[in-house]
Amino acid sequence: MSAKMTQFSDELADYLRTTGNRDTEILAALREETAKLPIAMMQISPEQGAFMYNLMKIMGAKQTIEVGTFTGYSALVVAMALPEDGKVVACDVSDEWTQVGKPYWEKAGVSHKIDLRLRPAVETLDEMIENGESGNYDFAFIDADKSNYDAYYERALVLLRTGGVIAVDNVLWGGSVVNEERQDDDTKAIRALNQKIHDDDRVDMNMLPLGDGLTLAIKR
Repeated sequence: MSAKMTQFSDELADYLRTTGNRDTEILAALREETAKLPIAMMQISPEQGAFMYNLMKIMGAKQTIEVGTFTGYSALVVAMALPEDGKVVACDVSDEWTQVGKPYWEKAGVSHKIDLRLRPAVETLDEMIENGESGNYDFAFIDADKSNYDAYYERALVLLRTGGVIAVDNVLWGGSVVNEERQDDDTKAIRALNQKIHDDDRVDMNMLPLGDGLTLAIKR
C-alpha cells in the first residue's frame, strides 16, 4: 500500500500502456491517424479508453451520451463495450474531425450504435430532455469546450438515471487548476465545476489522476 501516487517515468508509462491494458488493431489505428493531426492532444489516452470500456461493462450500460467526439475514439471504445442494442448519442460540431472516426466505427461493426448529432451540444441535450428522455441514460462523458462544462453537467444530471455516471475529462487541465496565474475563462470554468461537483449533494464523486484528470460523478 502507498499513501502517495506513483510518479511515472516515460518507461513506466510505456509499461502501463503495453501491459496494463488490452488493445485492438482498430483502436491503435485510429489513435495513429489522430496523432497526425495538429490538435492530436485532444485525443484521450488509451488507458482512459480502457477504463471507460471496463466501466461500461461493470455498469451494464446500454444508453450513453458523449459531449465532444473529436475523431471518434471515445465513442468507439464505449460503443464496443455496449450490447448490440446499445446507443451512444455523440454530440459534436465538427463534421471534419468526426469523419476521421467513421470508417473505424464501421470496421469495428459498431456504427449502428453511434448516433452522431452535429450541432451545439446544449441544443441536442435540451431537445433530448424536451423529448422526455430524462432519467433514461446510464453514462455521460463530457470532453468538449470548457466554458460550457457546467451546462453539460447540469443537463447530463437530468438525462441520467439514478446510479448513472458522469465522467468529466480534463479536470486537472495540465496542472493549471492550481496555478493562480492562470485566470483564463477555460481554467476558471474547470475550477468552478470541480468545486461544484465536490460540493454537490446530488452525486457521489471522486477525481482520478487518469490522463489529464477524470472526475466521476454518480447520480444519487
